[in-house]
Amino acid sequence: MSDRKCISTNRAPKALGPYSQAVSAGGFLFTAGQVPLDPSTGKFVEGGIREQTARVMENLGAVLAAAQLDFGDVVKATVFLIDMKEFAEFNEVYGSFLEGYEPPARSAFQVAALPLGARVEIEMVARLR
Repeated sequence: MSDRKCISTNRAPKALGPYSQAVSAGGFLFTAGQVPLDPSTGKFVEGGIREQTARVMENLGAVLAAAQLDFGDVVKATVFLIDMKEFAEFNEVYGSFLEGYEPPARSAFQVAALPLGARVEIEMVARLR
């Protein structure tokens, strides 16, 4: 019997295609990449990398909460940025969401493009409680 379970919440943007917001399996939660869409409007947040990073982290926090987890359960984050020149600003906002927790392992990459013109996308892996 499979321990695979799809996780979904209306507190994060609906999937833009045939995928789940997150899947729990093998003792871990794997989130889909989140972009800076406001789940209440379905539109991008206004502003630059700081505002977009905050919205992405809020979305990820909502997905984690739907699985009864929080940022303290995250063991790995993968970050995709359009411009590494924005890394310091990104890092400041990202770090503010992790205050009080041991930070997860992380990789960050500059990419040519992201869905819907986003400046940042983040996916996470968390251990299940």
